[in-house]
Amino acid sequence: MPVIESNYKPPFQFKNGFIATVYSGLVRKIKNFEQQRERIETRDADFLDLDWSYAEHKSDAVIILLHGLEGHAQRPYVTGTAKLFNQNGVDAVCVNFRGCSGEDNRFYHSYHSGATNDLDDVVKHCIEQKGYSNIYIKGISLGGNITLKYLGEDRKIPEQIKSAIAISVPVHLHGSANELHKPKNKAFAIRFKKHLVDKLKVKIIQFPDNISIAEINSIKTLRDFDEVYTSKAHGFKDASDYYEQSSSLKFLKNIKVPTLIINALNDSFLSSECFPVKEAKCNPHLYLEMPKFGGHVGFIQKGEMYYNEKRALEFVRDLGA
Repeated sequence: MPVIESNYKPPFQFKNGFIATVYSGLVRKIKNFEQQRERIETRDADFLDLDWSYAEHKSDAVIILLHGLEGHAQRPYVTGTAKLFNQNGVDAVCVNFRGCSGEDNRFYHSYHSGATNDLDDVVKHCIEQKGYSNIYIKGISLGGNITLKYLGEDRKIPEQIKSAIAISVPVHLHGSANELHKPKNKAFAIRFKKHLVDKLKVKIIQFPDNISIAEINSIKTLRDFDEVYTSKAHGFKDASDYYEQSSSLKFLKNIKVPTLIINALNDSFLSSECFPVKEAKCNPHLYLEMPKFGGHVGFIQKGEMYYNEKRALEFVRDLGA
């Protein structure tokens, strides 16, 4: 499908990608919005906490929302979409990845950019336990990579999944990791690493045989974290193997569900490989929009809702939802 020409025009002060990213992550608030928590068991006897919100009237449609690295289901970039879809007749379930709901998960392994089984469990829960006949998925950043990989893997995608949206997606994890380690992203990298290492220090109490204090102390960068923990805990040889196997880029050609990717050209987290023009042009089900502005999940517009949230709703509606 040809690349979509974007008409996103941010307020002047938010044309700067850094400012848009920081404002959206630290300042933005979603008001008058409530969620109800449900805990479900995963196929490997762990748990996921799901935060639900509902349309005014009973709906047979739901949007599954997946957050980014070290996010959670109360982040404004998640709840903004949930609220907008609720206002337009669609229920929303905001997924907390393992260990991201305020309580550590049960195992040494947790979540990562390519872990798609948990999404599959949520989809099945929405179909088998909740009875939804129309399911949409929207993933943001890491959640976007999981969404795209899930849709392109060698699995039978339930017919109830009608469309998907992926925002600010590092479809090429190695390239994105290289960008995050550059000076321009130092503040973000330090923040991510601190959150991840703090969680690992909790893990060592329960799993002292899996990792040592010396190994934790050796983590100086995000890549170090993926070498020491992510790759080893989840069955990869090393960080490079994790990036290679978990990147959604190579799965894009297999996607058969209408899918919209929105990656801003001034997103400092994304490398050139994260703009899959060739893949979009070769797959009639894949739509790629590359706004000039937006930063990382920072598509700010006047009013409460952001551009990417309105585009997600438009995309679903255009497909006949």
